[in-house]
Amino acid sequence: MDVTQISRYMSEDADAGEDADAAEGTDADGGEEEPELIGELRERLDDVEAALEAAETEDDLDDVEADLDGVESDLDDVELPEEEGEEGDDDEDDGPSPVEELEDRIADLRDGIENARGPYGEDVVDAVSGARSTLSSTRWTEDGVPEVEAAVSAFLEAVGEALDASFEIDGDAETDAEEGSGGALVAALQSVEGAVEDAGLDADEDAETIASLLEAVEELEAGLEDAEEWSDLEVRDQLAAEGYYDVLGHYKDFPVEWSALKEHEMRGNVDMVLLAFDSLQSDYMEEHCLEALERMGRTAATDEAIEEMLGLANRRNHDAIRILGKMRATEAVDTLVEYVEPDNDTKLQKVTLKALGEIGSREAVQPIANHLAAGEADVRPVAARALGLIGDTRAIQPLSETLETDDDDTTRAAAAWALRQIGTREALEIAAEYDDERSFLLQTEAEKAQATLGDEAEPTA
Repeated sequence: MDVTQISRYMSEDADAGEDADAAEGTDADGGEEEPELIGELRERLDDVEAALEAAETEDDLDDVEADLDGVESDLDDVELPEEEGEEGDDDEDDGPSPVEELEDRIADLRDGIENARGPYGEDVVDAVSGARSTLSSTRWTEDGVPEVEAAVSAFLEAVGEALDASFEIDGDAETDAEEGSGGALVAALQSVEGAVEDAGLDADEDAETIASLLEAVEELEAGLEDAEEWSDLEVRDQLAAEGYYDVLGHYKDFPVEWSALKEHEMRGNVDMVLLAFDSLQSDYMEEHCLEALERMGRTAATDEAIEEMLGLANRRNHDAIRILGKMRATEAVDTLVEYVEPDNDTKLQKVTLKALGEIGSREAVQPIANHLAAGEADVRPVAARALGLIGDTRAIQPLSETLETDDDDTTRAAAAWALRQIGTREALEIAAEYDDERSFLLQTEAEKAQATLGDEAEPTA
């Protein structure tokens, strides 16, 4: 066992003992002497310190710790006499009391005992587990994969020699590392952890073996540190490794990232558009990526894209909300309905209402309908058109009331348009009643409703 030497305590405690001895006796006012037990405890702590320095095994350290426990227990029984101060005496701190000094020595000695223990087999297992976590959580580059495999192979060989055992990588380590799982390599390290646990290594008898294993783990960690990982690459190198630029032929636009983005948009490569969005941090490219997703619409509605846009929508990003509408992402409804509340700014309300209308979820009908009665003048028309896009017949009643009572012609025309989109006979008949209105927009919607009703009328015999 490798015992940590703590001889520094000797000189410190000897000085402390001399200072304490000089302080013993009566004070200037004839106060009581320091309890005799204090001096005895100091001597016992000197013995504990000497025993700690001489300890060579875990059993030796256990004995030292038991002696220290005894000193601490006896210290609890010490009662120092109370000193009476005189008037005019200041309350300045004269330093730690004898008991506090002994408590500090005991704490230092406990630290020394702890430092002198081990290392144990458990320390090896913990170290291997940490390296395994690094291996599995890191994305390695194409050049880094063989470096990782070499580091693990060397480690397995060193462990095999230390434990007189054989460890192998069972599977395609290179493929696993490239995919970011490291399955075969991780499994190999797990087998080492199990073997070390089963070996039941003793801190005294197997000290050399434990030291060899810990040295092997350190070399493994150094190898993983030196291996090239994904975050070591520049952004353009990362994009190139992902094949982002592979679609480029004779490009004309600059920067080339934009040229590749347009090509990926035309090909419907949503994953590459998202890759550019996540990797290229400039506002210029972020704007173009969002515009591409919006134009792609439902084509872009992959799980990854919806999740990405929802993350932005949670921060009330208008572009992301528009894109979710174009995607018709029903997963976004619960988030978006919160943004149509009247206490939000009108721009956010309008972009959200339009998105909810494009998504077309029945769950949004009531929150949108509430705006027809309570919303701002420039928000109510957007709410009416959103109800028309959804096309749910439950919206007929609030749209009808809006046509009858709202004093804004734009809102009334939007309500008539929405009724035409719903398209049932009831909805069309309500809209058709307003063909003599002063508003040209409303009159036009009413005439269109009449025309639709006329087309639906059955010919008489």
